[in-house]
Amino acid sequence: MITEASFYLFNATKRRVFFRNIQILIPATWTAHNYSKVKQESYEKANVIVTEQNGVHGDDPYTLQHRGCGKEGKYIHFTPSFLLNDELAAGYGSRGRVFVHEWAHLRWGVFDEYNHDKPFYMNGRNEIQVTRCSSDITGVFVCEKGLCPQEGCIISKLFREGCTFLYNSTQNATGSIMFMQSLSSVVEFCNASTHNREAPNLQNQVCSLRSTWDVITGSSDLNHSLPMSGVELPPPPTFSLMQAGDKVLCLVMDVSRKMAEADRLLRLQQAAELYLMQVVEVHTFVGIVTFDSKGAIRAQLQQINSADDRKLLVSYLPTTASTEEGVDTCAGIKRGFEVIEKRNGRADGSVMILVTSGADEHINNCLLTAMSSGSTIHSIALGSSAVRKLEELSHLTGGLKFFIPDESNPNRMTEAFSRISSGTGDIFQQSLQLESVCETVQPQHQLLNSVTVDSAVGNDTIFVVMWQTSGPPEIILLDPSGRKYNTSDFVINLAFRTAIIQFPGTAKPGHWTYILNNTHRSPQALKVTVASRASSLAVSPATVEAFAERDSTYFPQPVIIYANVRKGLYPILNATVVATVEPEAGDPIVLQLLDNGAGADVIKRDGIYSRYFFSFAVSGRYSLTVHVHHSPSISTLDHSVPGSHAMYVPGYIANDNIQMNAPKKTGHRGVEEQWGFSRVSSGGSFSVLGVPAGPHPDMFPPCKITDLEAIKAEEDVILSWTAPGENFDQGQATSYEIRMSKNLQSIRDNFNNAILVNTSELNPQQAGTREIFTFSLKLVTSELEHEPDGKMQENHVVYVAMRAVDQNSLKSDVSNIALVSLSVSQNSAPALSRDELILKGVLVAVGLIAMVCLIIVAAHCTLNRKKRALKKDNVTKLL
Repeated sequence: MITEASFYLFNATKRRVFFRNIQILIPATWTAHNYSKVKQESYEKANVIVTEQNGVHGDDPYTLQHRGCGKEGKYIHFTPSFLLNDELAAGYGSRGRVFVHEWAHLRWGVFDEYNHDKPFYMNGRNEIQVTRCSSDITGVFVCEKGLCPQEGCIISKLFREGCTFLYNSTQNATGSIMFMQSLSSVVEFCNASTHNREAPNLQNQVCSLRSTWDVITGSSDLNHSLPMSGVELPPPPTFSLMQAGDKVLCLVMDVSRKMAEADRLLRLQQAAELYLMQVVEVHTFVGIVTFDSKGAIRAQLQQINSADDRKLLVSYLPTTASTEEGVDTCAGIKRGFEVIEKRNGRADGSVMILVTSGADEHINNCLLTAMSSGSTIHSIALGSSAVRKLEELSHLTGGLKFFIPDESNPNRMTEAFSRISSGTGDIFQQSLQLESVCETVQPQHQLLNSVTVDSAVGNDTIFVVMWQTSGPPEIILLDPSGRKYNTSDFVINLAFRTAIIQFPGTAKPGHWTYILNNTHRSPQALKVTVASRASSLAVSPATVEAFAERDSTYFPQPVIIYANVRKGLYPILNATVVATVEPEAGDPIVLQLLDNGAGADVIKRDGIYSRYFFSFAVSGRYSLTVHVHHSPSISTLDHSVPGSHAMYVPGYIANDNIQMNAPKKTGHRGVEEQWGFSRVSSGGSFSVLGVPAGPHPDMFPPCKITDLEAIKAEEDVILSWTAPGENFDQGQATSYEIRMSKNLQSIRDNFNNAILVNTSELNPQQAGTREIFTFSLKLVTSELEHEPDGKMQENHVVYVAMRAVDQNSLKSDVSNIALVSLSVSQNSAPALSRDELILKGVLVAVGLIAMVCLIIVAAHCTLNRKKRALKKDNVTKLL
């Protein structure tokens, strides 16, 4: 598949890009062969994943795209059936062609050029067109047997149920790969001359009518590259098969004098205890190292096979901070590698969790050692004095990075540890955080709350209570049946100020209620953390992955906050997703993330919730945590994922005959959760630079409107869109500017010169609200007729676009462009039923007759020729 894709991609990119090195990660559960051992590669970092079916789309190849035009996606997904069942090639095309289609989604941020929801549209010449690119691709309208009346498919520009469009198997058109890669003639992306700007597809909507080739050539892969000279093809890709060995992990913890400040050591003890007792997966080898001005080994590697093994490791955690103020992080890292390498002489594939609060300026001394070690280093920085080079250490080794402000919620340390998994992608073995609550409780008052243990989790369930004073609060825990657990049922660790209760087997699903009574004479912060594992291998649990768009930004560039909420591969809809962002100094900022396809959110109902963050208090680091809640009374799962699928073609017209492919198989439907659910995820940290010290002028405009729609109702045009905010997607804009033109390119390139629509009575609503605005075409007909580009009767559509304006006259980017048909189609014609076509063997087209001209790419005919050496900058890696 990838070998074929490499040559197909090479030709499609005008001899610029191909695949050279491919790394394939073999599951650790498969029988071990002579595979290479992984270093920093993991399932969670993969560009391509192969796993179960994705909702009702069955075996559709799919790319999860969460960002905008020209930006990389998260991963490509293939099912085992797609890779093994050769019969699917008839509907999707060859696997190599499909891979290039999906790779363009993933790497270059282009979008599909078809639209299942809007398969037809009216063009400017009053003609019914199929949504496609290029418009030179030909075919005929066909009625499904028994569903389509004889009067035909096209009735007053609407289409009867059962009408479809079948493409000719032989075409002259060479584009586009993002429309229908399965056609043998399609060997390139749509470019400026072949791109269909009128088609109502995601590429036009998200990329502002730009062609896919225009977006691709603007990427860092191609914008400075030159085509390979000569006629020789690049060498085929090389493949490396890799497999993870034993899971080996070392905790490397700062115990210098600074750890005694702001309860840092106490919070570390509490978080590390939970991590060892619950989060670390069974059969993992774990060691413990501490450091101040020198490193010390507290525990050599010990494998976790039982609860006693976990308790033994907890006993090795540090209990006091050192009196030494000096911090030598590299000394701790060196000791950590000593522990790790005791297992098999190398650190390849291991994990290190590095926690420090020290301002160690000499961490540069071990960056190269860490980078070449093959170990992944996750860093947790405590307080603002922790050196920023720590984050570079994580970046170079592919690790996560966390920042815990001293004034933050005391649970942030626990949440950071809970986010760190083995990286195997086995969600059934991972610990999931269900609850993370911290409240300051007054003397003789209580913290009363409930947490839902949904039916998809329940194994190894743990409740952890943490406090600040010398003794525990009074604890009452009620399970869903009303059974009561008291403080005496918990295991108390007075040194770490924790109380833990674990439930063997599977905990009862439903709502668990906990009550913490502060029996002390002073207020104290009481904390509750609840975690669990999947209850069954048959049902995937709900998960949330929180992350920021980038590691750092410069003021006033905003950061987009994301939360990927799924149940297996199914997106979870209608969840309440709340992000908390905490700066180094100042109050936390709370944002509700949305999955509405507006503002920062690119695709509606894809399970990825998004929001702009721009409330920068100070320059420095910001930590991110996301809480997700879902009510059982609201529909949870979407069984289809919009956009970014390779198209499955139902059939073709070949030699004047209909050739139908096998009906596409649909996947199983997910199971709705009767109890609702809650999840917590740390999103790590990001940095903001250049924030002005004092008050600064408004620099944040409303966000671009991306979902403008228009329909004609008699003499009126009805517009609808999602309201942007005063600042990006928050607040309330001041006004709207709506303009029209009968020329598509004119309104795109010269919006200010298009005809202005009167919006004096249109008052913007709160961001996220659905807006509806109606105006009469009669009021602008005269102006449209006198546009310089020709007479109105020569164009039967008008194009509408808009932008929002805030109170300081900052304007958003111009919206996507909506099309309004002005007249009823006269180009209606009978369509043929499938029986008629098959019996007669003759195809009657509606204005389209396919010309036979097959373009054959001769790439594979020259594979055995001598290959020339290639420059490194022409390489695109899969992993």
